[in-house]
Amino acid sequence: MGILRSRPAGNVRVVCPDDAIAIVFRSRMPAFLKEYPDINVELVADNGLTNIVESQFDAGVRLGEAIALDMVAVRVSPDIRYVVVGAEAYLAESPALDTPDDLTRHQCINLRLPTSGAIYPWEFQKGDREFSVRVSGQLTFNNLLPAVEAAIDGMGLMYAPRTFLKDHIDAGRLREVLTDWTPTFQGYHLYYPSRRNLSPAFAAFVKVFRCRPGREA
Repeated sequence: MGILRSRPAGNVRVVCPDDAIAIVFRSRMPAFLKEYPDINVELVADNGLTNIVESQFDAGVRLGEAIALDMVAVRVSPDIRYVVVGAEAYLAESPALDTPDDLTRHQCINLRLPTSGAIYPWEFQKGDREFSVRVSGQLTFNNLLPAVEAAIDGMGLMYAPRTFLKDHIDAGRLREVLTDWTPTFQGYHLYYPSRRNLSPAFAAFVKVFRCRPGREA
């Protein structure tokens, strides 16, 4: 009689931007937990550049361009397009928006990065031209969810991954603007130290959430 192979068991701790929880993990996590009932997953939302080794995380999640070269990087999402959105109530009473330069005349909802304390600049691209705009407004948050709610309430424009905003866009609560200028970034990647020995639980986690390059999210 053959020896039964034990199922992977243990804990997996991952730090990631708050939108990555929705974009990367929400749709696939139920199936993962059902397939691996002995694995516990902790997702910590943090929009900073957390040191995963010092903070004792198994892995982190970042856009591909932001990962250090000494890390193993596994793609876990398609490419991601960032968009500028606002509620119809705000847009109806605001100046026209033809180019990113027009943002200087608008209330923009900012995101403060916890690691550096800096305000996240809004990035744009058209053809070969790439540039950032530092916008201003009365509201600043340190994560995206309250910023989305403020935009829906008509308090200004916000900038975020389209996938994170898709339900609100489809429902008409938010409308995209400056669509010819919004950039697409290399998708989210799970990263961990190259010298790490993968536990069976973490190896199973990586296998399930790996994503092939494809259409943008």
